[in-house]
Amino acid sequence: MASSSSPFLSLLLLIPLFFFFFNSANAKRSSSDGSEEWGYVQVRPKAHMFYWLYKSPNRVDNGSTPWPTVLWLQGGPGSSGVGLGNFVEVGPLDTNLKPRISTWLQKADLLFVDNPVGTGYSFVEDQNAFVKTDEEAAIDLTTLLKALYKSDERLQRSPLFVVAESYGGKYAVTLGLSIVKAIKARELKLKFGGVALGDSWISPEDFVLSWAPLLRDVSRMEIVGAEKANSLAEQIKQQIANGQYEEATAAWSNLENIITKYSNSVDFYNFLLDSDQDPVSTTTLSMTMGTSMNRYARYLSSKADSSNGDIDQLMNGVIKQKLKIIPKNVSWGGQSDLVFSALSHDFMKPRIAEVDQLLSLGVNVTIYNGQVDLICATKGTEAWVQKLKWPGLQNFNKIERKPIACEGVVGTKGFVKSYKNLHFYWVLGAGHFVPVDNPCVALKMLSRITQSPASAS
Repeated sequence: MASSSSPFLSLLLLIPLFFFFFNSANAKRSSSDGSEEWGYVQVRPKAHMFYWLYKSPNRVDNGSTPWPTVLWLQGGPGSSGVGLGNFVEVGPLDTNLKPRISTWLQKADLLFVDNPVGTGYSFVEDQNAFVKTDEEAAIDLTTLLKALYKSDERLQRSPLFVVAESYGGKYAVTLGLSIVKAIKARELKLKFGGVALGDSWISPEDFVLSWAPLLRDVSRMEIVGAEKANSLAEQIKQQIANGQYEEATAAWSNLENIITKYSNSVDFYNFLLDSDQDPVSTTTLSMTMGTSMNRYARYLSSKADSSNGDIDQLMNGVIKQKLKIIPKNVSWGGQSDLVFSALSHDFMKPRIAEVDQLLSLGVNVTIYNGQVDLICATKGTEAWVQKLKWPGLQNFNKIERKPIACEGVVGTKGFVKSYKNLHFYWVLGAGHFVPVDNPCVALKMLSRITQSPASAS
């Protein structure tokens, strides 16, 4: 936990001291005390990716258990890890620039990126430079990692864990395979700890098929609406099987409209709520591809707004002034809709095979899901896990879950089970954004995943 004297409170100062390095491809700055580093890496011509690295004040240098680094990947596609993951979910400060009690810096160094290019502060100079596939996004991220790790011995000694949320899970598994390949080719000097997939959009088919049955189970829909939703979900399943991914994306948008209509506007990120209880959830039936991504970003923004911190004003105001490196013509999140549109062909494409490949390569794969999430419902996650061809799945299924408790809090807060390199966490009371809704279990999970030498929370 960051104290009131935390170096990260330098964010409050508009004129801190910086060290500055710049060339035609990359620009980098750091705080005067070295606790933060941020900058741009030109991952391709006319494509610039922004990153922000925080070095934990809780770091323990233990030869037998090295201090970990977590790379956080936001979803959307087109939502900003540097803004949302950082200031709304797990970074050292909240949107009021106050210390976050549950910051993940307690357990690891944190690396936030605005991925793919065009997200957050990242930008392209030509719209042809937007990525069109998850694999292209992974290549860009690998290029970023190569630039950061090339001459940084501290990073090289620190095992890297890729933790993703929502659509970020698709980036995580494609990046994981790219990292393994680059390490094997000796192009990347990095200790790869594994991937963690939080409420991740790994198999769109299984999620859309789960929506109506789940909502009927919790009395949020009845037979008329459920039949309409199930019929369209089956159509989406067939479109995915036929490789008609853009058509499936359009049908997915229509399906969300049906769910909204027949559930009286259920909150897609917490099915116990109405969207007007979280006013940035589904509030209209006339959705387009980009508005779902906007809903995702606005939902997290509402978490910030509830504590009187406006994330958009923050990122385009005091934070942009602090960083002193963002081009004047670049606004935070200004190209996000275009990012979503560019990925419309890949949006509904499953990535179960990539999870299988990671498991077969011996890479640690953690899956975690919030109990009351709808859009990436646990019911759907459990369904795609059962499609894995990994030989250890049968034994994984036979293992009993272990309960998770939080000190000073009555009741069970989650469950976990593991077999070899596959781990699954059920996080009770949490919706789509687990670190926000159940920070205690999220921290416990992070500590176990990374084997952080920091004392348990």
